[in-house]
Amino acid sequence: MATVELRNVSKTYDGQRLAVDDVSLEVEGGELVALVGPSGCGKSSVLRMIAGLETVTSGTIRIGGRAMENVAPRDRDVAMVFQNYALYPHLSVFNNMAFALRMRHMPAAEIQKKIHAAADVLGIGGYLGRRPRELSGGERQRVALGRALVREPQVFLFDEPLSNLDAKLRVQTRAEIKRLHQTLRATMIYVTHDQVEAMTLGDRIAVMNAGTLQQVADPFQIYRRPANRFVAEFLGSPPINVFRAGVSEDGRALVANGETIGVPETVSRRLGTVRGRAVDVGVRAEHVRMERSASGAALAAQVEVIEPLGSEVLVHWRSPVGPLVSRADEAQVPSIGEQVGLRFDWDAAHFFDADSQQTIAAP
Repeated sequence: MATVELRNVSKTYDGQRLAVDDVSLEVEGGELVALVGPSGCGKSSVLRMIAGLETVTSGTIRIGGRAMENVAPRDRDVAMVFQNYALYPHLSVFNNMAFALRMRHMPAAEIQKKIHAAADVLGIGGYLGRRPRELSGGERQRVALGRALVREPQVFLFDEPLSNLDAKLRVQTRAEIKRLHQTLRATMIYVTHDQVEAMTLGDRIAVMNAGTLQQVADPFQIYRRPANRFVAEFLGSPPINVFRAGVSEDGRALVANGETIGVPETVSRRLGTVRGRAVDVGVRAEHVRMERSASGAALAAQVEVIEPLGSEVLVHWRSPVGPLVSRADEAQVPSIGEQVGLRFDWDAAHFFDADSQQTIAAP
């Protein structure tokens, strides 16, 4: 179980476009780190530099303590699973999985043993004689996983491997990858733009934006204590509610769009360094509570849209501070156009500096 260390790694294309900017990250042996961010944030470039498919402009990468500067991709002992499967269409499943092992001149009996063991783990034992065109997308992705698995590399690298699958197959294959990691306890780095994949798969999550690393933490920490507004908005479904407000001079109230909202003493203390200044207030949907009477509530709001999701309902509100979303159970669903009151769970609220967008005194 090898560690992967990135120290001040940057990547510039054409000598001008900075794709990765001074990224430092350490992945422990046996850990699965999900590298997540929007398209174009540099996460795939980081993965390709680890694999040796892209050169490092500056900084160092170490795998298992060994510097990778002059090490060819084939000698790094990493296995990569791509979004497009990258299977040989003219070869059977067995031969696709066996290809890299034969290149190493591994004995045929050992190749047979490894492939059948991997096929049993992934549930593709009955497909070994088929060609990729005879398989579904989910089956092809499992073949790609099996091809990586039989190599027994130091590090597994996943580059958005589930993007081409439909919703049901994504959930199934995601569970298989999670189960595989729990069984092997191998070092894995998983690149995705899907925050649900990142939250469910990663022992830790590394969030990137515009080439820079924003925060690295476990899923619970990163959801409950985001380092900045970008992280708070990127992770979580539905996205966190955010509105701009001024903090009163005594810190006991927020003023947003002319609406004065009183806050408890605990929040007043958290806002001690920004009294008299503007902040961005973040409240997740589960921390917005509805009250049938608007009297005495934090905000009077009107129901605009209702989204039933089976076990819960998302309610979209028009409020004085802007659009808001809350969660409700089936028994509490209001009617379209209904006027009610909303209260915030202030102990779970987030506050971001209006200029730097960094978190102020996390909850």
